[in-house]
Amino acid sequence: RMTHAPTSPDPVDALVLDLLAWISHDGRPYAEVMEAWRTSCPRLPVWEEANLRGLIEQGSRTGVGRWVSLSAEGRRCARIA
Repeated sequence: RMTHAPTSPDPVDALVLDLLAWISHDGRPYAEVMEAWRTSCPRLPVWEEANLRGLIEQGSRTGVGRWVSLSAEGRRCARIA
């Protein structure tokens, strides 16, 4: 009889939570987020996954330009609300 090891948690899920905590309640400039979190690695699509899950929002802020902040769902997931 073959036994299977328990499945390990998806590393992308943990990294998405790290991204949400890093963006925090106040948000960050888009360029800063892209520099730190965008990746071309298909196995770690953290930025893309956060977008697909509706956890972040993009807008603009006077004097700063493009801005990234947490959506209501993102704040709930990060427990920042």
